[in-house]
Amino acid sequence: MYLNVGEDVLVREEDIIGIFDLDTSTVSGKTREFLAHAQTEGRVLNLSEDLPKSFVLCRSIDTDLIYICQPSPPTLIRRMRQIG
Repeated sequence: MYLNVGEDVLVREEDIIGIFDLDTSTVSGKTREFLAHAQTEGRVLNLSEDLPKSFVLCRSIDTDLIYICQPSPPTLIRRMRQIG
C-alpha cells in the first residue's frame, strides 16, 4: 500500500521507518543535527509550502529519505489506517 505524504507524493508503507512531529522532535539537538546532515546530503524533500508539521523517515535503496510534510502525524497515521 502507499501513503500520500503530500503534494501527490506516494510512499510505500513498508518503506516508512517513522512519522515524527516537527514541533516536538526538533527540540532535541540530535534530531536537528540529523536533519541538518541529511539536508546537506540532499536526502530531504520539502513537500510543504506552508509551515510543515511533520517529517517522514523512509528507507530507500541505498540511503534514507526524509519528507518534510504539511499533514500532522495523526493525519498521516489516520491515512495509513484507512488504506491498510
